Amino acid sequence: MGLKEKFILNFIEDSRWKYITEGLGTTFIVTIFAIILGVALGFLIAVVRSTADKTEGHKGIVLRFLDLICRVYLTVIRGTPAMIQLLIMYYIIFTSPNVSKRVVAILTFGFNSAAYVAEIIRSGIMSIDNGQFEAGRSLGMNYVQTMIYIITPQAFRNILPALANEFITLLKETSICGYIALTDITHGANVIRSQTYEPMLPLLGAALIYLTVVSVMSMGVTRLERRLRNDR
Repeated sequence: MGLKEKFILNFIEDSRWKYITEGLGTTFIVTIFAIILGVALGFLIAVVRSTADKTEGHKGIVLRFLDLICRVYLTVIRGTPAMIQLLIMYYIIFTSPNVSKRVVAILTFGFNSAAYVAEIIRSGIMSIDNGQFEAGRSLGMNYVQTMIYIITPQAFRNILPALANEFITLLKETSICGYIALTDITHGANVIRSQTYEPMLPLLGAALIYLTVVSVMSMGVTRLERRLRNDR
């Protein structure tokens, strides 16, 4: 069987290409919402952890408790595989059949990404000189205002490459969604392979899609870095 015939068999017959397009849409949805959740939760954790580090020896009871919770969370999430977390979330925590598999995947990858994003943001915050905090106080800003308007913009420039790498890693990690029977790009390719018994084109097609999306994301980050560098 020639390459053309294999292409027709894998993608044209029975509209099998729809498995790939459906999987691509699922991958985008899970990745985008997981990034939003991961950044929001990761930022909160990073603020708690960095505040605790900067006030070492002068922490109140509430801050100590929050810092302990964050440390435990980071240890558990970063110390266990994302696939195990996905299976626990699907088979143990969300056992109801009414819960959407996409929601399970978004929550799992969002909580997983938050642990890594938190450490990235914390490292960015800790890299800012304490004089910036003092400058904020001299302008009449409280801690939250100083963090939002002075510290975060500077930290963002420093952590952008690491943050972009985390988002790219998150996109590729969604390829394990098939373990809960959620049709992402990889699962769609596997469905085609199971029907045609031709693994080469479906898997190469899935790899090409991932490569294209990651390349576009990398180009976008590069342009953003260049713009930030010029603005500085």
